[in-house]
Amino acid sequence: MLKQRILTAIVLLAVLIPALWVDAPAPFALLSLLMIGAAGWEWARLNGLPGFGAHLMGAAVMALCVAALQAVFSQGSPAENLLRLWWVGTLLWVIGGSAALYGGVGAWPLVSRVLRWLLGMVLLALAWLAIMVARAKGLNFLLSIFCLVWMADSAAYFGGRAWGRRKLAPTISPGKSWAGAYTGALAVLVMAGVWQAVEGPLGAAHPSLFGLLMQRYGWLGLVACSVFLTVFSVVGDLFESLVKRSAGAKDSSQLLPGHGGVLDRVDALLPVFPIAMWVVSV
Repeated sequence: MLKQRILTAIVLLAVLIPALWVDAPAPFALLSLLMIGAAGWEWARLNGLPGFGAHLMGAAVMALCVAALQAVFSQGSPAENLLRLWWVGTLLWVIGGSAALYGGVGAWPLVSRVLRWLLGMVLLALAWLAIMVARAKGLNFLLSIFCLVWMADSAAYFGGRAWGRRKLAPTISPGKSWAGAYTGALAVLVMAGVWQAVEGPLGAAHPSLFGLLMQRYGWLGLVACSVFLTVFSVVGDLFESLVKRSAGAKDSSQLLPGHGGVLDRVDALLPVFPIAMWVVSV
């Protein structure tokens, strides 16, 4: 299993890094679009749409992503259009995500399948669009959001292993603890402070998420927004765990040997990207 995880990670990095570093946006856009389409296929299967229907949903998610991107930049003011979408994404996760976690595993199957399919399509498309806009803001900005999620997840794992006794959501994800969540938030705050402090001249032209938050809201805002985003990285993770547990699945798929599926890798990113774009745009 460890060998599979390492080999898969090497292959993914070998594809992702060149796509990120080239100036042209097309390689990264195409790669991320394929990944989000695969996530749409997994979402359909987890929510009662197997076979050809799942493939169709994956294609529909990719089509929705492209259509949304074209609509945003072809009608009216792109900045205003995007801000409306970030509001939609933020409200969906704050209200809908909280409601889903409150309802728990048993309540999820009671939601109409069609509504679940549409919700998945919208959440995936919003996340992809936010990733594209973040990439357009610069590699420093994009990577700072990725690193926020990765730091929160990694620190939560080690903090939970060391001190995790009180479970965060035992019926949804028994491995997560309050200690892990606190550790993740603290680690993100440390990283945010260090990142913002060492950006130097690069930060003036191409600021990170943390640099922009500092410019707009000061230290207090940087702390509050970093914690808020960390909370929703956990919400995204728990939400996907809830959907999988409701479907009786351990992983969203086996597309990534040793890692599970695409949704297993991007679950925490789905709320963080649109919410991050919201907090730097309002």
